[in-house]
Parts: sequence; structure tokens; C-alpha cells
Amino acid sequence: MSSDVFRSESQLSNFEFQFQQVDENLRPDQRWSTWLDVERGSRGPDPRPSWVVTEQAAIDTELGVLKTGKEADVFLIERAVEAIGDAPARSSLLAAKRYRTEEHRSFHRSSAYTEGRRTRNSRDSRAMAKKTAHGRSVAAGGWAYAEWEALNRLWKAGVPVPYPVQIDGTELLMEFIDDGEGGAAPRLAQVRPPKDLLAVYFEQLRHAMRELARAGLAHGDLSPYNVLAQADRIVMIDLPQVIDIVGNPKGMEFLLRDCHNMATWFTSRGLEIDEQELFADLLGMVF
Repeated sequence: MSSDVFRSESQLSNFEFQFQQVDENLRPDQRWSTWLDVERGSRGPDPRPSWVVTEQAAIDTELGVLKTGKEADVFLIERAVEAIGDAPARSSLLAAKRYRTEEHRSFHRSSAYTEGRRTRNSRDSRAMAKKTAHGRSVAAGGWAYAEWEALNRLWKAGVPVPYPVQIDGTELLMEFIDDGEGGAAPRLAQVRPPKDLLAVYFEQLRHAMRELARAGLAHGDLSPYNVLAQADRIVMIDLPQVIDIVGNPKGMEFLLRDCHNMATWFTSRGLEIDEQELFADLLGMVF
């Protein structure tokens, strides 16, 4: 019996040694997929799109920077797994949004965005109030988690947002919105669509804003720079500050500003939009 135990320990030791050898073969721009490292509740909602790679053997490869922002940077990640037995090789492109801690940001959101929100952990609340290192880390993770929750809620409601794949601390992995040719989809502010497509874009935007309002929410920072134009569809991005219209004392103000920003842009492109009419339409969805 002791020889069987001895043999098992020897086999286990050999297994661990082989695993370490594989790990050392990863390049500096690679890591093992973190999909199974996070809790089930930190993975994207069902029904999960078929392109999401969930295999334990998958490797994440950082391909470059998509955007450098004032509070977070966005990187392009390929999550891929080689063919194993009868299972074919699979891969998908993801956008990895990594929030910076407070001292490394060049922009600090007004507390007006967080009116009506609560931090459950009292220790975390005190740390954030005192701006300790732990508090700054919690705050960065708080913005990441706020965007994660918003993406989950809105994606399930049918709002055109990137599918949220997973969250791990201050890193949020989501669907990469491409331009159909391998590059990143442009921001709405960068395109000059013909009038018929402009009208299509606006109807999609109105529908998205109505679905937000139906849920009692406003984007809070909506502009042509926070909307992507992917061929004939639009996709809303940058949602950490999503506003509770009723719970936030300035909720109506944020909603009106969203309406103003988008109505101004569409009007400047040749499609006359009345911001007050849009605002009234959205209020009808809230109350």
C-alpha cells in the first residue's frame, strides 16, 4: 500500500513539473486565460454567445493598445485555445479595460455621478473616504464593477452594448467591436454617414436611450465619442457612471445633457433633432 502512495506522489510531482514547463513557455505578452479564476458571478450573462472561449487551456495574448484614457486604458486581447482531440481550435478578440487607481488618473469623476450609490463594506467606505492605498484600489475596482453591472443589465435588456465577458478586480473584459475589416469600429464622432444611415443611427440611439430610461437609467456621459459606429449599427460604450435617474438628485440633469449632446451632433450632421422632444419621450419611459 505504501508503494502505491509513493507511486501516486511521484506521478503528482511529475505532473506539477510538466505544468511549470508549459507555463514558462508563455511570452511576456501572454497569460493563461483568467476565465476559471473568477467567480461564476463575475462571468458574462446567459445566454452566452458562442464565440466566448471558456476552455481552461486558453491563452490570452495582448495584441496592443486600443485606447489610452484619463481613468482607464483599453487593450486588445486574443483569447485562444489550440485544437485538443476532436475539439477544434477556437479564438476570439476581446477588449480589456483596465482601470487605474486614483493617484494614476488624470481625471477624477465628480461625486455627483455616484449620488444614490452605496458601498456595502463599511471598511471599504472608510478607506475610500480617507483615500488610503486600499481605498484607492477599492475605488478603481468600484468603477470597473459599476461598468460591469451596467453592461450586464443593459445587455440582458437588449441595449446595444458590448457583451461583458468577465471582470477580475480592476480589469473588465468585453466584446471587441470591430469595423468588419479587423480594426476597431470608429466612434460616431469620426464618421459622416449619408442621411439615410444617419436616420437609422438615430432610431437605434433613441431605442437604446428608451430602454435605458425604461430601466430608470441614463448613460450620464453620452456623446458621439461614447458611441461606436459598426457598419449599419451603433454600440454604446463607457458606462461606469450610468445614472439612476430617480435615485440621483441630478438624474434629470444628466438625462437632459445626454439628450442635448446627441441632438446637437445629429443636427450638425444634417438630421434635425429636438432635444426637448427627445427628453420628454424618455421621461415618459421613466414615469
